[in-house]
Amino acid sequence: MAVVAPFSQYKKTNHKIYILMLVVAAAWFAYDGYFSRKFKAKHTKDGVADSTLVFHRKGPPYLLAGAVVIAVYSLIARNKKIVADEQELVLSAKEKIPYSSIESINKTNYDSKGYFIIAYKDSAGKELQKKISNRTFDNLDAVVELLVSKITG
Repeated sequence: MAVVAPFSQYKKTNHKIYILMLVVAAAWFAYDGYFSRKFKAKHTKDGVADSTLVFHRKGPPYLLAGAVVIAVYSLIARNKKIVADEQELVLSAKEKIPYSSIESINKTNYDSKGYFIIAYKDSAGKELQKKISNRTFDNLDAVVELLVSKITG
């Protein structure tokens, strides 16, 4: 029986909030920089725009680009998941950790801070550590329980 930990709803919600904040800031800056007569008059000296007005005119495309970058990352990351099956822990298509190579699971901060650290050896024998957080993946309780049972039993 495989246990799946999908990409966290916490992260998905945060991505939506960041996108909304960037779009609202871009609209606000564009309004102030191009349409608000009062704002333009306040930040123009002798017919020359000061640094605040210049920023409000040049900033919106960068803010919108940031929103697009976050949206693209969110679309890519929405299908991320951890799968703990009978033989290995699958973190991605390229990163799989066989249970036989896992040396320890440090759950010291799991209850208080929501993450655990897996110490394992890769195929070359190099010792590596992987930190997995419940802010990135949901259903980690079941994954940790299965990992512990596979390592100890």
